Amino acid sequence: MKGRDVSTELNIASGSPATSEADAVVVGTLSGEGAPVLAPGAEEIDAAFDGGLAALLAVAGATGKADEVVKIPTRGTVAAPLLVAVGLGKPGADGAPGAEQVRRASGSAARALSGTGHAVSTLGRIDLAAAGEGMLLGSYTFTEYRSNGNGKAPVARVDLVSDDADAEAVLRTAVAVGTAVRTARDFVNTPPNDLFPAVFADRAKALAEAAGITVEVLDDTALAEAGFGGVVGVGQGSSRKPRLVRLSYAGGATPRAKVALVGKGITFDTGGISIKPAAGMDAMTSDMSGAAAVIATTILAATLELPVAVTATVPMAENMPSDTAYRPGDVLRMYGGKTVEVLNTDAEGRLILADAIVRAGEDAPDYLIETSTLTGAQQVALGLRTMGVMGSDEFRDRVADLARESGEDGWAMPLPEHMRAELDSRVADLANVTGARWGGMLVAGTFLREFVPEGLPWAHLDIAGPAFHSGAPYGYTTKGGTGVPIRTLFAVLRDIAANG
Repeated sequence: MKGRDVSTELNIASGSPATSEADAVVVGTLSGEGAPVLAPGAEEIDAAFDGGLAALLAVAGATGKADEVVKIPTRGTVAAPLLVAVGLGKPGADGAPGAEQVRRASGSAARALSGTGHAVSTLGRIDLAAAGEGMLLGSYTFTEYRSNGNGKAPVARVDLVSDDADAEAVLRTAVAVGTAVRTARDFVNTPPNDLFPAVFADRAKALAEAAGITVEVLDDTALAEAGFGGVVGVGQGSSRKPRLVRLSYAGGATPRAKVALVGKGITFDTGGISIKPAAGMDAMTSDMSGAAAVIATTILAATLELPVAVTATVPMAENMPSDTAYRPGDVLRMYGGKTVEVLNTDAEGRLILADAIVRAGEDAPDYLIETSTLTGAQQVALGLRTMGVMGSDEFRDRVADLARESGEDGWAMPLPEHMRAELDSRVADLANVTGARWGGMLVAGTFLREFVPEGLPWAHLDIAGPAFHSGAPYGYTTKGGTGVPIRTLFAVLRDIAANG
């Protein structure tokens, strides 16, 4: 896909990391009492330094804190001329670092290794999957639009030391997950003048068909004929007409369950007639992060042949102000027949998602998961790194737990019944916003609940903050699109495949 840099090649290391003919060797450090402590996996390296590596790193300023990187020349003590020590932070209650600590440290190492040809990492001995994912995500760059490149190239090859008996299979999964996240990042980072609905649909189609996935694309004419009033209404203000993409992966001969994924695909959001302030509007190129995530996750499920049938329903539109734009006061007839009074055209995501949720429900799935950069209220409530998870109580909690286990922080939020009355409209079945300023994230979730089939376990993931990072890189998180919540969606699919 356009924008994708050549990915770092990952392999399983053979032999001792102390004798590996690499350009650099990576070890982990943990925060100790006043001095760093070597993390598991670096025993041969430490032995080559006569057991004094931690002390030497302390002299060089290492403390073991998270995301810390300290480089020292090895001066022939081990085969690699450079040693890179990355901080994991404090160990857990069991004395060992957790998967997310390893993932972040591996990402920090990847950025520090920029321009390196070949490195060997001992972090795979702690958690091979996390080390692999972190290395792929931390080395991610997006240089398609830079006329002179972007500085040093990412590390070309990393050999991960591992004692795992299933190391090759574990690494294959880690590479597939990392590739899916990088795919979503590429989508999000592509400017909206080059990634509008028709192009987005074409690129999704090409990637999905290459993975053996069945694809259906509805253009603006087909959407109008089928009654997708939300998608058509939001997209009618742009000369770049809306699309709805359906990706269907059968899940093999005997799928354990049917899962519907829905993702918001607003390729750019001006707010429409209810226009946004100019400051920060450029970040609205990321308003299709939910769509990017469900497309990449469906391809990931097919790549790894998960025994779960997955269908992604992805509405795509550009929300623009013009003489053809929908207006505050308009009433839209949604797919399935419900009517919605538009009180604010900047609450457009829920309108296209409502259409998609109803369409997804027609497939009679066992579960439905929707994800979107839906509300600024999510950022107010939970900050920029924690997604809000709403929906049916049991499934919501299951998804939130798996989000935290995967390293993508998620927090279960309620959908109070009294909020439904606040969406009452004077002319239609419901309004798209309330007149109150409080609980905007929950209001949006309550609106979406109106379109979910009765009794269907479902979850809504509001990723307005976590989907896009505008600050300095940290761990495996680079500037721009993050790929959240692909790892959560994948964890949920694997859990369903194992447990139903």
